Amino acid sequence: MANQIMPISPARIAAHEILLRVQREDSYASELLHSASFAELKSVDHGLTTELVLGVLRWRSALDSAIAGTSSQRLDKLDDEVLTALRLGAYQLGWLDRIPPRAAIHESVELVKRARKRSAVPFTNAILRTLADSLPRRQPHVDSIIASNTPEALAIASAHPEWLVQRWSTQFGFDVAREICKHNQCVPVTAVRLRSNSAEVELQRAGIQLAPGALLIDARRVLSGDVSKTQPCQSGEIAIQDEASQLVAALVGPGKRILDCCAAPGGKTCALADRHPNASLVAVELHAHRAGLLRKRVGSENVQVVNSDIRQFPLTHPFDRVLVDAPCSGTGTVSRNPEIKWRLQPGDLSDLGSRQVSILSAAMLHVAPQGKLVYATCSLEKEEGESVVEEALQNHTSFHLRNVHSELERLHAQGLVTPNVVASLVDGPYLRTIPGVHPCDGFFVAILERE
Repeated sequence: MANQIMPISPARIAAHEILLRVQREDSYASELLHSASFAELKSVDHGLTTELVLGVLRWRSALDSAIAGTSSQRLDKLDDEVLTALRLGAYQLGWLDRIPPRAAIHESVELVKRARKRSAVPFTNAILRTLADSLPRRQPHVDSIIASNTPEALAIASAHPEWLVQRWSTQFGFDVAREICKHNQCVPVTAVRLRSNSAEVELQRAGIQLAPGALLIDARRVLSGDVSKTQPCQSGEIAIQDEASQLVAALVGPGKRILDCCAAPGGKTCALADRHPNASLVAVELHAHRAGLLRKRVGSENVQVVNSDIRQFPLTHPFDRVLVDAPCSGTGTVSRNPEIKWRLQPGDLSDLGSRQVSILSAAMLHVAPQGKLVYATCSLEKEEGESVVEEALQNHTSFHLRNVHSELERLHAQGLVTPNVVASLVDGPYLRTIPGVHPCDGFFVAILERE
């Protein structure tokens, strides 16, 4: 009986599998959680899986510190399967008061058995039983973040790498860095873009409680309910899309020919197609499988999806509007993708910046005279924002930088941007949203115009 694997909840099995794939394959948890492999989970199980996966990733360093404090072995000597089960157990013991300690311990031990690491079963059981006695239930994590008064203390309290917290403290000031870290450790607001006049009423009938958009008039924030399970979401009448991402698409503005240079997964492509149904829209995507998924997602006759590197995309008839939503570190989306903070290294930023300069420079060649290019990243780092734009402008003297304030005022006059937010979004000539300061992901936007 001692060697028998007892039943384990589908949610914990799925969480264990997803965390291992994030660790080993550099996969993104959010994509795995919505993949076909886990689509068959019941709603309640999918909800717990999401809580466990994102919770463990958000608080990984705090969990490891707690485990290391009771372990006779170094954590880097543990098998991935064992350490992942320990993290799942520790998170349930210290962060989720609705789960009985007995269940958290028992099922984590069973996960180790299921992974065929039976020699580690007594070790896992002993560690988690010790943590059950030593970890306070529902630790006041947010209170600890608020009380932090140095970058070092903030990094520990908020489970962030110290080098990232130091960077944000230097760039934005310590108080803003603290707000970013606090935001990253909380479940972010879900925002939706309405694609039909009846969608909002249908959502409300389905029990979804909505609030007006914080940045955009036609956006809605979800206050309660699982919008992904509703008919309007499944039929495409709404799109789940962060408000800052929606704003980037709105800033592109109208044009007869629009080029989206790094298009997948397609949220902005779809927004552009919806806003400009009479435009000819070309969406370029480097990776073939992502281009295929984009074709299925868009479904608009005015959108042509092309599998190509924008840096090799042939120069033909120029475009009067170009969007470069460049691949980036994603530090503005850590609340949704917490694995980023553990994966990113300081040296990565210069490499990303060089790649972004080459992408932006190539895209600028496709802009028609008097045409406009919007460069955006969901990054908080200057190496991926201002530095990229400044270098590209030095190499393309026929372009100048437009002040984003005038573009935001244009959107406000059109009734698209909510009142009293324009000034808070402006950072010199650029737009910048900061998680925790603004109710959305962190984005950098620059608008370039060709003479």
